[in-house]
Amino acid sequence: MTKFLLAVHVIAAIVAVGPVTVAASMFPPAARRAFGAPGDADALATTRLLHRICRVYAVVGVAVPVFGFATASNMGVLGDTWLIVSIVLTVLAAGVLALLVLPRQSAVLETAEGNGVVEEAPGETATAARAATVRLAMVTGIFNLLWATVTVLMIIRPGSTTGA
Repeated sequence: MTKFLLAVHVIAAIVAVGPVTVAASMFPPAARRAFGAPGDADALATTRLLHRICRVYAVVGVAVPVFGFATASNMGVLGDTWLIVSIVLTVLAAGVLALLVLPRQSAVLETAEGNGVVEEAPGETATAARAATVRLAMVTGIFNLLWATVTVLMIIRPGSTTGA
């Protein structure tokens, strides 16, 4: 049963977390393209699609810790330090995604769809939009680093007796 749970946990991580990290990373440059070419429907559609991927796969990603806890419980490692650190980092990554990345993507997308609400000073709108995408890229990078760290901890598992 442990091997089955572990396989489902790993598959869920690949299928759910992978697309979110890639789409979230692609969103800021796509949004900058949408801002740079206000009439480009394809650039805006790409930005919408990337945001939708992030939202949908974030929900699907809930399966990763569910099967992770089941696997850890079955393996008897719920109290191990590497797992506790991984859990904390996973909670942080989920928080960054839910509280920072997705809302900022929504705000950037709304601005891009509105083609810059401020008509009086289009230069300021473009500067503000660019700054928003830069901040979003930074937050997305933090999200990705958290997941990369969790992945490394899951592979290395300090104190593991598997020899890895």
